[in-house]
Amino acid sequence: MRITAHLDRYDRHNPDACAIVWLDTQSGKWSREGHVGAGVPPWGHAGHASDGTCLLAGSDEAPLCVLEGLDLAAPGGPFEGETGAIRWLKHDRHDRHDRADRAEREEGRWHVQCVDPTECVAADSLFADEGM
Repeated sequence: MRITAHLDRYDRHNPDACAIVWLDTQSGKWSREGHVGAGVPPWGHAGHASDGTCLLAGSDEAPLCVLEGLDLAAPGGPFEGETGAIRWLKHDRHDRHDRADRAEREEGRWHVQCVDPTECVAADSLFADEGM
């Protein structure tokens, strides 16, 4: 299943900050399809969190945000129009240890724009770690 989600970030310096991400439930990865000022890397992994789904940056597996209430493994999966809160995690890049303990939290909202239940194999990989 592939899910397209719109992620908003409440940022007083850039009120239009957002990203569109494509979540692949089969591979457990996500890719950025578009963004405006949200600081979202091009791809990463999606993991289960106690309160939703955690998006990890692909390059260093740093936690990027938690999509509260989004359960990718729920029977029937997420549905189009489903919404919830985002906890954006902003980290101190100078100290890569204990990053989660020192994270600052920012708020935002997510909503599912599209759900594609079909499975397909892409001709070319979208993710930098494939083929390694």
